[in-house]
Formats: sequence, structure tokens, C-alpha cells
Amino acid sequence: MHALVARLYPLCRSITGDGVRATLGILAEHLDLDVHEVPTGTQVLDWAVPKEWNVRDAYVMDADGARVVDFRRSNLHVVGYSVPVSATMTLAELRPHLHTLPERPGLVPYRTAYYAETWGFCLSQSTLDGLGEGPYKVVIDSTLADGHLTYAEHVVRGRTTDEVLISCHTCHPSLANDNLAGLAVATALASRLERPRLTYRFVFAPGTIGAITWLARNRERVSRIRHGLTLACAGDRGPLTYKRSRRGDAGIDRVMAHVLRERPHTITDFSPYGYDERQYCSPGFDLPVGSLTRTPYAGYPEYHTSGDDLDLVSPESMADTLEALWSAVEVLEGDGRYLNLSPYGEPQLGRRGLYGSIGGRSDTKQAQMAMLWVLNLSDGAHCLLDVADRSGLPFRAVAEAAQALEAAGLLKREGA
Repeated sequence: MHALVARLYPLCRSITGDGVRATLGILAEHLDLDVHEVPTGTQVLDWAVPKEWNVRDAYVMDADGARVVDFRRSNLHVVGYSVPVSATMTLAELRPHLHTLPERPGLVPYRTAYYAETWGFCLSQSTLDGLGEGPYKVVIDSTLADGHLTYAEHVVRGRTTDEVLISCHTCHPSLANDNLAGLAVATALASRLERPRLTYRFVFAPGTIGAITWLARNRERVSRIRHGLTLACAGDRGPLTYKRSRRGDAGIDRVMAHVLRERPHTITDFSPYGYDERQYCSPGFDLPVGSLTRTPYAGYPEYHTSGDDLDLVSPESMADTLEALWSAVEVLEGDGRYLNLSPYGEPQLGRRGLYGSIGGRSDTKQAQMAMLWVLNLSDGAHCLLDVADRSGLPFRAVAEAAQALEAAGLLKREGA
């Protein structure tokens, strides 16, 4: 996963353009992607697909021919969606188009101007402090023209048409944690899924406008979504953070609360600010979609700066995020309601070989308690996640107990 982040890191992404296509091209080496191109001007809900932006070069050059600000060194140096510029100007004339972080003088900020035709450069405050009065040659070799918005989907078909949505944004340039780590973890998760019960739909789209475009083009499909997550900031060293769906008590909210309880974490309530969960949870759709990050949106000092680099994300953190997601998948796949076929008194487990089958295990007591809890709450009204939450036992232990009891003829699963 870290190697994938490193490979994607140099690409200049935005909400449209060749950088997004190149990113999806690399992901397509790992997953079968269905890539969609939506033309400029297409009406998508209350929005329209914008013009496509591509940039080839951008710089501020001093009188000695030195590039004091250089897109080739970092794609953060140019404000996203900057219109073409070729001019000579003094520092005073250039200054309104320069963006810095005075409070963090060594970092370059990330700035965009998606829906206003303007231009600009981002640089460190320390670089700005060292500039003379000029003149400077100022060049942004870009195009802003009719084109397409590009997004992609990867679908792992299940035995049912009920869907789990995993959504990642693809619109940020060289920011390793805020979007690239999420793309890498989602790719690893998709690669691990084999013959699931539910159908898993992975959406790789630019933030806000991409999710809105997907929703506009898939209104007939959204009724199939039973659970969903937006995935971002998946590789920093902070603990995991889960933001609940707008509903607050959706199945995914319960699942994530259960799987996170055994690792350091924070759970927050929904707010209509953050990543694309706010689009999926808009009131007209109100989908059961939460958000999983490590340190959340704008919560770490390097957020939307050049400090969000390859050193900020760690293989260990991405692996931990992946394992939390896999634990959630195990719950989503294994949960269900069962009916105790011998509900009058406790059935004799010993003569059915159930105690003997778990004897000698290091978790023998846990396995026995799981069987007793499953038998007691398998009344058709409680699901296995109810059993796990009420008993305090891991879901995996509860699911294994249910499988053993069903095999022994003591339980019957209800529904799919």
C-alpha cells in the first residue's frame, strides 16, 4: 500500500484532467475499473460538470533565470484550476497572487480556485521572505476548456444485490495522507474480497462534484446501498476516527462502533462538513454512509500542505486501517438473525460434541460463552451483532458459535 501511495504521489490531480486519468490508470493495474467520462456542462443535481483543467508547467523566474517557485519541484506550487498566464511583473504586482502559511513558514499550502477563473502560486513563507522586488517572469502553462469529469467504479459482485459503498476522492495533488492513503487501502480491501454475500461497490471520484455526479447518474441504484463508508486520511499515525452517518443509528454505525472498540479510536456524530459523506447523507438521499479516517479532516498540522508527504503515512497505519475495515466486512458478511430450534431450556451441548469440539483451545471459555449467548438470543428478533454487543464478546467468536450450532441442528438462519 505504501508503495502504491509513493507511485501515485507525484501526479498532479484535480477535480478533472489527465492527472485523475493517470491515477485511475495505475489503480486499474490492481483492479478491474469501469471508467466514466462525463462531458463538461452535464447537469448533475444542482451542479454542472465544470471545464476540464490540465497544467503542463508553471513557475516564477527571477532575473537570473532561476525558478524561485517551480511546479516541477512540487505540484502544490500552482493554485488548482489556474488559468494560463505569461507575464513579467514586479513582486508588488505578483504579491496578490501568492499564497503562504505565515504561521508555518517552511510549508507550502494547497489552494484551489475551481469555480472562479483566476490564477495563483503557493509557496513557503520563508521563500517569499527571501524574494527581491523583481522583475519576475510568471508563467502558468495550463488549459481550461470543455472536456470531461472522470470517475471509476470497481464492483465485487455478491450473492445478493444489497450493496456496500466504499467511496474515495481522487482530486488532490501530492498529498499522501489526504486521499492517496485512502485510495491504497480501498484498493487492498477490494483485492481481498472473494465471493462475498453482499455486493461491494468502490467509487473513485473527485471530491464533492464527483460524488454529486455519481449520485445524479445512479439514482436508481442508491436504494440498494445498505451500508457505506467514505475513506480518507487512512495512513497517518493517529488513532482511527469514525464519523456516524446522518441517521446516527444505521447498521454501519453499529458495525464500526463494535469493531473499533478493541483499538484506540474516536467516534463523532455526523456533521454536514468533511468528505463526501455529506453528499451521500444529503437529506434527499439520506444513505447509511459514515466516514472512516485516522486523524480527521483538518485535524493534523500537515493537512493541505507540503507536509502531507510520504513520511507522514506509514505502512503500519495503513495496515491497521485495512484490518479495521476487514473486521467490518466480517461483521457485514456474517451478521444475521437465527432461530433457536431447541428453545425450551438449555440444550445438551456435550452429547452433540459441541463442548468437545472447542476443548483445549486457548479461548475455550469464550467459545462456550458465545454458544450460550447465541442460543439465548436466537429468538428471531436479535441478530449476531446484537449478541456480540450485549455479551461483550468479539463478533468473530459469536459468528463461529452460530456456525457450530447451526451445523449441529440447533439453529436455523432466517432470511438471506
